Amino acid sequence: MNLPNRLTLSRIMMIPIFILLLSLPLDWGTWDIGAADLPVAHFVAALIFIIAAGTDWIDGYYARKYNLVTNLGKFMDPLADKLLVSAALILLIEMGLAPAWVVIIIISREFAVTGLRLVAAGEGIVLAAGKMGKLKTATQMIAIAVLLLHNFPFAYIDFPFGMIMLYIALFFTVISGVDYFVKNWHVMKESNE
Repeated sequence: MNLPNRLTLSRIMMIPIFILLLSLPLDWGTWDIGAADLPVAHFVAALIFIIAAGTDWIDGYYARKYNLVTNLGKFMDPLADKLLVSAALILLIEMGLAPAWVVIIIISREFAVTGLRLVAAGEGIVLAAGKMGKLKTATQMIAIAVLLLHNFPFAYIDFPFGMIMLYIALFFTVISGVDYFVKNWHVMKESNE
């Protein structure tokens, strides 16, 4: 259990705290942020989300810089991202801040890629995330963070940056999913032989 894997594990452990902050009826007050109100509990949850998302970049950086890349890390890191992003997106639907159809497409792609990874693992192959997948993750994290902050600071000028980023994230989610399957289709073909 090296440092990058510990950071990934810490990201997974932050998820229940994040969920509780958005699910419990916490009345810590609200801040007026222009065209919207930002509940303090949502602000705290957004900070936890941002910290958790930041550990994704840090663990990857340390793993590559100090040659600490492990099969456990290749498996846990994308899993932690999927758990964090899925929890956040589902809660954004409940809060009325994200359209369900967008979330369904994003989560469906995650299930499909995870399925491909499981087939590959059964063949003894570990599929690491590619550049398109990292771009997908980055745009998702930005969109979710801004939406959790009720579009702060863009709510002051009534500019829907959070929703625009969510649609950009949706685009990269679909494109990276197609790219992932095209590049790794041999795993599915070989598993049938």
